[in-house]
Amino acid sequence: MLTLVFPLLLLGGAVLAAQSSVNGRLGAKVGVLASAWLTFVIGAVVTFLLVFFFEPAHSATLFSVPKWQLTGALFGVVYMLAIVFAVPRVGTAAATVAVISGQLIMSLLVDHFGWLDNDRLPLDPSRLAAIVLLAGALFLIYLSNARRERQTASA
Repeated sequence: MLTLVFPLLLLGGAVLAAQSSVNGRLGAKVGVLASAWLTFVIGAVVTFLLVFFFEPAHSATLFSVPKWQLTGALFGVVYMLAIVFAVPRVGTAAATVAVISGQLIMSLLVDHFGWLDNDRLPLDPSRLAAIVLLAGALFLIYLSNARRERQTASA
């Protein structure tokens, strides 16, 4: 199963970076909110069709789960607005690494404290090293962007 899961996650990450770039460019032309709206409308239609035709029956429904579990949809709005706003200003790579940094930090906190009904997975030196390395990646991309801005300003 893991041989399928990790390639699928890598594909998902690649598609997410491409989506960020496309939506950022669209947002620069038509506006952040219009770009986010289009993404959610198309996503809702495609997801509805997938659920209608392929989703197996489950013992719970959207109306029977704890209400806090429905807030995930709102988190998607925050992400989409942030990425559409940021990509034209800092580039796809910087925006993506910043998003991944935020995801890693939050996911480590969720794991460590067992928030959101998850099992506890304590923070350890390896997980802390992952934060440091990703922070280093974000810093290097920031330096690259700052250097490019200085070169553009002096030209």
